[in-house]
Amino acid sequence: MAKESKQVELEALKKQIISDNVCPELANNATNLVFGSGNEDADIVFVGEAPGKNEDIAGLPFVGMAGQVLEEMLAKINLKREQIYITNIVKYRPPSNRDPLPEEKLAFLPYLKKQLSIIKPRLVITLGRHSMNCFFPNLYISNVHGKIQDLNGQKFYPIFHPAAALYNGSLRPVLEEDFLKIPNILETI
Repeated sequence: MAKESKQVELEALKKQIISDNVCPELANNATNLVFGSGNEDADIVFVGEAPGKNEDIAGLPFVGMAGQVLEEMLAKINLKREQIYITNIVKYRPPSNRDPLPEEKLAFLPYLKKQLSIIKPRLVITLGRHSMNCFFPNLYISNVHGKIQDLNGQKFYPIFHPAAALYNGSLRPVLEEDFLKIPNILETI
């Protein structure tokens, strides 16, 4: 699929979320729908949980402190934001940055799956347990981070959320180690 048609399909999906009135209580409290950003032809899609305050204001995912950590980690493997695609499960900011509720994640999951089917990445990197558990509800991030998972032929790579490295400094080297494996993983899949 040509990049232009992917952009058109993604834009249509974004409009569909609004017209379907997904999670109206979240939408009413949000400044922006934070759909996703980056390269529609990316080999890698990063999936976080939900936008925070900075993301809600900018209308873009991972522009706050966690985004800075993500960009630092990408730089370590010679990748730039423009080369990847970043999105979240939940596309509106939950009030007070609370965790997304199970029913909110469930409401947005079909749209996330459609987003992934349009982009067709070789690798989906889930950031944190919320993102991972949407696809693998019985796994624990502490047990499977840094290990490839397969779901219907799509390769997933669960890692800790960059925000976890901000709150718990001991997770930063773990996150870095998992990031450093990404180039080899891309070569082998």
